[in-house]
Amino acid sequence: MYKRVLVVFLAIMSVVTLLASPGTAQADPAENGPGLETTAEAAVLMEPNTGQVIFSKQPDKELPMASVTKIMTMLLIVEAVDDGKLKLSDRITASENAWSMGGSQIYLEPGEEMSLEEMLISIAVGSANDACVAVAEHLAGSEEAFVQMMNKRAKELGLKHTHFANTNGLPVENHYTSAHDMAMILREALKHPLFVKVSSTYRYDIRGGDFVLWNTNKLLKWYDGTIAGKTGWTNEAKYCLASAVERDGLRLIAVVLGTPEPRSHFRESIKLYNYGFAQYQAVNLETKGARVGTVRVGKGTEQQLDVVTADPVSLVVLRGHDKGFSKKIVLPQYIEAPINKGDIVGRYVVTKDGKEAMRVNLIANKTIPKASILQQMYRVIDEIYKLN
Repeated sequence: MYKRVLVVFLAIMSVVTLLASPGTAQADPAENGPGLETTAEAAVLMEPNTGQVIFSKQPDKELPMASVTKIMTMLLIVEAVDDGKLKLSDRITASENAWSMGGSQIYLEPGEEMSLEEMLISIAVGSANDACVAVAEHLAGSEEAFVQMMNKRAKELGLKHTHFANTNGLPVENHYTSAHDMAMILREALKHPLFVKVSSTYRYDIRGGDFVLWNTNKLLKWYDGTIAGKTGWTNEAKYCLASAVERDGLRLIAVVLGTPEPRSHFRESIKLYNYGFAQYQAVNLETKGARVGTVRVGKGTEQQLDVVTADPVSLVVLRGHDKGFSKKIVLPQYIEAPINKGDIVGRYVVTKDGKEAMRVNLIANKTIPKASILQQMYRVIDEIYKLN
């Protein structure tokens, strides 16, 4: 009997020791954020260059997001401007449908005109529901068609927990996102300088200064390094915020959905940022568009091509773990024309301890057409002449 009790006791102690061992069942701080809690119903802290999630709470839970919706609306607008489909000087005329929007608005009258720039800033700064509809109708022909564009773009971004039913986030059925999906939308928007510019505007005057807009994202004043963001609130969604902050070369995105009381979306976002900047640092090796090499070009109008990075070569690591990274530029010695600007011609590989940590495409910085037969003949003759 004594031996049986002793065996059971030793077995129990072995299990306890195993569970207490520091080498087992340890949470990865890069994924779970030990000691970090938030009252948000769902939250994500992300590094946008790589998409690495530093902290998450129910990241895929589908929730209403109120006016945070407008980040996708603005993304489609700035993409249209960058693609040349719209100009900031374009005149937008408000319809009766736009005029009928409630909630946050700039009180557009049917038939009233404003420039696209004024409308876009009114969306970013004043969270104007009527401006969202006016621009959507101008770009897509109707709000419904624009919403289809929003959902199509969400699918292109690989989002599985997002569906839009309107352009502005006013309460409606079948309109939801997740904290992770919204972080991905903001990540895409941050690639556009125009989005960052309007999103970081704190005050804007319209109608000749008769109407003043103040940005609803108070982090622009309360938290150093804030570069973008959009707030949201409805009874259904509670308080929501998707924002971005950059300090010491490290850019972070925080999304909080469903925080309970006024200003709690700011408080909870700051909590996430404080954790992120205290625990992590950036290893910035190259900026986007940095020239890192050249390639000889055959049968082209030019004989040499500069190669640049397609994206920033930047990693986020735990503080104190920023040493020991190696880089390798992988390029062909020779490439034949024609070459289009943006064509992938190589890769930039970052390794640490023999393992690949990051890979970024290297692309052509210009278009080089194929040379004509006559041009190629002249080049051969010129090279023969030089040899003699």
